[in-house]
Amino acid sequence: MIPLSGFEGKTFVVVGLGKSGTGAVHALAAAGAKVLAWDDKPEARAAVGDAALAEIGAIDWSAVDAVVWSPGIPHTLPKPHPLATAARAHGVPLICDADLLARAKPECRFVGITGTNGKSTTTSLIAHVLAANGVPCAAGGNLGTAALDLDDLPAGGVYVLELSSYQLELVPSLRPDVAVHLNVSPDHLDRHGDLAGYVAAKRHLFDHPADGAVAVIGVDDAESCAIAASVAAQGGWRVLPLATETVATGGVYARSGHIVDATGSVHEQVLDLAEVPVLTGRHNSQNAAAAFAAVRALGLPLNRAVAAIRTYPGLAHRQERVGEINGVLYVNDSKATNADATEKALSAYDTMFWILGGQPKAGGIAPLARYFRRVVRAYLIGDATEAFAATLGDDVPFERCGTLDVATARAGDDAEAYAKRHPGARPVVMLSPACASWDQFKSFEHRGDVFRELVNARGGAA
Repeated sequence: MIPLSGFEGKTFVVVGLGKSGTGAVHALAAAGAKVLAWDDKPEARAAVGDAALAEIGAIDWSAVDAVVWSPGIPHTLPKPHPLATAARAHGVPLICDADLLARAKPECRFVGITGTNGKSTTTSLIAHVLAANGVPCAAGGNLGTAALDLDDLPAGGVYVLELSSYQLELVPSLRPDVAVHLNVSPDHLDRHGDLAGYVAAKRHLFDHPADGAVAVIGVDDAESCAIAASVAAQGGWRVLPLATETVATGGVYARSGHIVDATGSVHEQVLDLAEVPVLTGRHNSQNAAAAFAAVRALGLPLNRAVAAIRTYPGLAHRQERVGEINGVLYVNDSKATNADATEKALSAYDTMFWILGGQPKAGGIAPLARYFRRVVRAYLIGDATEAFAATLGDDVPFERCGTLDVATARAGDDAEAYAKRHPGARPVVMLSPACASWDQFKSFEHRGDVFRELVNARGGAA
């Protein structure tokens, strides 16, 4: 837990008692602050122990210094929570736990990462490279560990924070040394009103630069290009463009599977991504290029940065290579809970035996039709079975498997038979569901863990 100082005698209301909110309650109480806690769920309120529970209508707002807000709770759109309305009416600011971390550790350096896609991989890759080079660091925020539960780093240590659009509306104290914005595609529009509101939330990452701050900004989409231009005009940032579809002079870009450093007068090809199989696909080229740019901005020597990227093990449930059995590669992409995420996996491999389905999202898998030619056979599970069967139609042979264990067994048998018939081919059994997991699993992590166990059992029996 991060020790907080300067909060003794102050009063905070903590709203939302999940992982980040509970961490904030404990950290503030340990710092001598008065804490009033609230969650709309009675079981969450009961779990905070000794913390005083806020009574929504009885809070003395004149004594409250700030509200530590759980980013998942709406505070503006589509309808503000009553506590957000009351706080604003009394001029009390809303912040999140990442803002408390920034206040508590001014002697440390901060890297903030945002974007619609790729945040988690980029965050974990930056942290991996820093740790591999002996730099004290901790990664978390929207990814994994809540901000106040991270390690207490020494002066000069680096906090690597994945930051969602929700969090970026609540971090007025954050002054990043390096800020990474990857890309924009429509997402969370109910919370931000429209695409412009979503982009504006992402843009908050660049509100308050540290001295000598570096901004690494993707320029492959129009919205991100506009962010790059506005940050350059704002001042206080050295802006490094990041690209996968064009040459990013003055920045870093990916071309033909290589990372190119163009921050100097010469465009230097620094890494062949074929050497890093866990970073397959164009989207991962952007993630790798962003991580390279970020650690170089922190002062890491080029050769040491590249060497560490080569050793990156990848993230669980995100195109995770579970194993290879009898010439078949098994890939766990359970994190792909919608078509946009699954598109990244389908674009990265050929000759796939695709396991998909679960609790469907709006739009289904129709946007993935251009990748169907890469799929040898599909294996449908969960609530989405009939809808997905209708979309696949005659374009992709498919089976209704019902459950993941049946699908994994059938896909494995078919892929191994294919490998025997086609020497030199490398078929892939790909779990990339394009669906939420709630119909049959506790979470996408649970779904991916079950798939990994099924593959490991298959390998043990081989």
